[in-house]
Amino acid sequence: MTYPVKDTVVWCEIPVTDLDQGIAFYSAVFNFEMELTEMGPNPVSFFPKQGENDVSGHIYPGKPAQNGEGPSVHLHAPDTLEATVARAKEAGAEIVGPIIVLPFGRFQYAIDPFGNSLGIFSKLS
Repeated sequence: MTYPVKDTVVWCEIPVTDLDQGIAFYSAVFNFEMELTEMGPNPVSFFPKQGENDVSGHIYPGKPAQNGEGPSVHLHAPDTLEATVARAKEAGAEIVGPIIVLPFGRFQYAIDPFGNSLGIFSKLS
């Protein structure tokens, strides 16, 4: 049976204890300027996307799981995996374990300064 939709994951929301610090961290890691957006029940800051229907997400003020014990959100490296991981470490992330190679890409786990588990992912070309 063919799965009827293109993407299983449609959106991610990452809680941060301080939205300004979260914007600074994720802007540094992914090398783009995230902006505060006042909408809905909470202020948020959106991750960039190229197309209107692309999968993306945002950060919001909330209570993260601690020490990476919650789910892992995997986010694309905007350039090389190594460069993105280096920026994450410089911005305050804890890098966890070695780079993991899969048939379709590579990733490395990190814990952001708020306790969220991240996978920094790079597709194989």
